[in-house]
Amino acid sequence: MSSSDRDPNFCPDCGSVLPLPGLSNTVRCPRCSFCTPVTEFLGREIQSTVIFNPAEQTSLALEDEDTELKGPVIDRRCTRCNKEGMIYHTRQMRSADEGQTVFFTCIHCRFQEKEDS
Repeated sequence: MSSSDRDPNFCPDCGSVLPLPGLSNTVRCPRCSFCTPVTEFLGREIQSTVIFNPAEQTSLALEDEDTELKGPVIDRRCTRCNKEGMIYHTRQMRSADEGQTVFFTCIHCRFQEKEDS
């Protein structure tokens, strides 16, 4: 695929959204370090919108020892404390035709890790 056929807003290697061009001569993908010259963005209009959630609608997740971990517990060994027992939840972080991302949290040390399935 030539550079004129692809969408310059997305990394051709990993599919991540590329940051807006800045003061440097290149735009670098934050995920895989793909680099493209800023000249690929010449003549293109880029619009973005930032919407902030009202403060009363946001909730802060405190990482206290008192905070109860919720979710199914599985027999998975923590890579930090080497003990059995982790909870998990899944999210669709990538495109719909790819697998879900599984997030694991150790019930002993609260270490978190993720796995793309």
